[in-house]
Amino acid sequence: MCGIAGIVGGDSAREEAVRRMTDALIHRGPDDSGYFHDSDVSLGQRRLAIIDLVTGQQPISNETEDVVLICNGEIYNSPQLRNNLQAKGHAFKTASDVETIIHLYEEYGEKCVNYLRGMFAFALWDQRQKKLVLARDHLGQKPLYFGNFNGGFFFASEVKALLATAWLEPEVNLEAIWHYMSTRFVPNQSSLFKGIHKLPAAHMLVWQDGDIKVSRYWDLDFIHKHSGSDADIIDGLRDVLDEAVDLHLLSDVRVGAFLSGGIDSGTIAAMMALHSKEPVPVFSIGVKEQSFNELPYARIVADRYGMEGHEQVVSADMIHLIPRMIQHMDEPSDPYAVGVFLVSQLARKTVKVVLSGDGGDENFAGYDRYAGQRLADMYAILPKWLRANVMSRMVRLIPESFGYKTMAQKARWLNEVSMYEAGQRYAYSMSFLRFTPQVKHRLFTQRVIDGLEVENSDRKILDYFDAANADELVDRMLYTDLMTRMPDHLMVIADRMTMAHSLESRAPLLDHRLTEYAAAMPPHLKLHGSKLKYGLRQVAGRYLPRELIDRKKQGFGFPIAQWMRTELAGCLQRLFRQSRFVELGWFRQETVDTLLAEHLSGTVDHNFRLWILLNLELWYRLYFEGMSADELGEFTASLMHG
Repeated sequence: MCGIAGIVGGDSAREEAVRRMTDALIHRGPDDSGYFHDSDVSLGQRRLAIIDLVTGQQPISNETEDVVLICNGEIYNSPQLRNNLQAKGHAFKTASDVETIIHLYEEYGEKCVNYLRGMFAFALWDQRQKKLVLARDHLGQKPLYFGNFNGGFFFASEVKALLATAWLEPEVNLEAIWHYMSTRFVPNQSSLFKGIHKLPAAHMLVWQDGDIKVSRYWDLDFIHKHSGSDADIIDGLRDVLDEAVDLHLLSDVRVGAFLSGGIDSGTIAAMMALHSKEPVPVFSIGVKEQSFNELPYARIVADRYGMEGHEQVVSADMIHLIPRMIQHMDEPSDPYAVGVFLVSQLARKTVKVVLSGDGGDENFAGYDRYAGQRLADMYAILPKWLRANVMSRMVRLIPESFGYKTMAQKARWLNEVSMYEAGQRYAYSMSFLRFTPQVKHRLFTQRVIDGLEVENSDRKILDYFDAANADELVDRMLYTDLMTRMPDHLMVIADRMTMAHSLESRAPLLDHRLTEYAAAMPPHLKLHGSKLKYGLRQVAGRYLPRELIDRKKQGFGFPIAQWMRTELAGCLQRLFRQSRFVELGWFRQETVDTLLAEHLSGTVDHNFRLWILLNLELWYRLYFEGMSADELGEFTASLMHG
């Protein structure tokens, strides 16, 4: 695990620029650094030593020293690949898992990526052909950004590394912000910075003679389904998941696990315990507000398997963490990121590697909105005029309690999404708690809207929802999430918040072989009537007590809506009175004021929208006004205390 960076072409200051880039990634790899330079390219790497602690330094080259590799990630099937490649006559210099990529390239060229099972973002320089090959793993667990600057082609694990060259003046990408505020992710190859692009998940980029070719090397098939009985398919799922967990334990250092109170992390931790000879260290966080606290459920699993439990309770003073989270994400943080940041901080005191439950909801239909689409179909039997003119007034009368999945939220969601159909409904449902098209048009100034190339954010969803990869409604939603929210939102959080503490996070539920198996499961084994994640629950029932299997999904969250009306209220009021986005003519002050006033008065729960606005203000000050994270922390502290 590490951070990588490089430049092809450029001027004579290229070598020093790459050193600045890798220095900016030291949190990703505090154990070592390595560099390669020739007349055409400079490569840099920061290492977090996990496998082959003695000889696993990078860059790594082949036997003839004309193919050079830097890689961020782990190749879980590397032992099998190594045996096969050695049988073909390849000589290995190290015991590193990523060295297999070089010899696969020698054997199969750019198709080498098809043989990898793991999480990775790598750069391979072929000196003979003067060709650079970049690739990112199937589901985007590891990041990679690129751009053309100062006469050269740049790439790095994080945006901050590209900015560290000082050859690029950061500029806000307002179009990306426009879409981010609805979709909760920065779509496609975009970033929030003009001129900086991300390599999409499951894609490869080839640079040669100044030409760039980006292509997809892997996709999912939801059309062809497993044969056999439901019981056989569930047994197969258990076997594939158990194999994935076993593969993800590949390490020369101790491995722990995140443990919330849900079935995803609980099942992974339980399987891990059965594969481990020593007690598994597990890490959990909670809050003092018991309606959000999952620590009691995490303890049940830890006690059942004799795990080594580590816990921490957090409170509303997390506002001071936001500047550091934004600094590591290079974009606004997310409420979910707070939990990952804090549990990673806790875990790093004990281990370098953890397994997580990421991917369970997106592979097996674990979100309420999946079942909600069917409920909306039934509700839509009511005449549209009745829903628009009568029911809309009635649901607004339901008092807001500012809790988790309140009746007021559910009723408003159901009534509003029922006005749409198919993919349009799903796209709207994803923006409901954030910024719907209607709210964005009230927030952004007309000048910004007139400058957009693509105004309709729904297209970022519909391009996948309407694809030919799936035909059932549930599968269409899952495919959309796996291609969008997974790599561009959830994995951004998982990677940056763990790497902020030099911690490697691995997700067995995102093993691409397991994801392929899940895609081929019939829809009723994912969403069974109104039962979410049905197939995975059947597997989890073999490892976890019934009280965990049968409890409603709670989520890994915090009472932010309540905090924003109490401890954080003054902070928000003072910050929004000096909004940079208003001063720059991008946002309307009256809309910002209305959102906050409605939340504070208890009329509407706007906590998700206010969180985005809060983070955008701090993000702008950090990247465009030159404030450091420490200075931004002092700024937020001053806002908290007036």
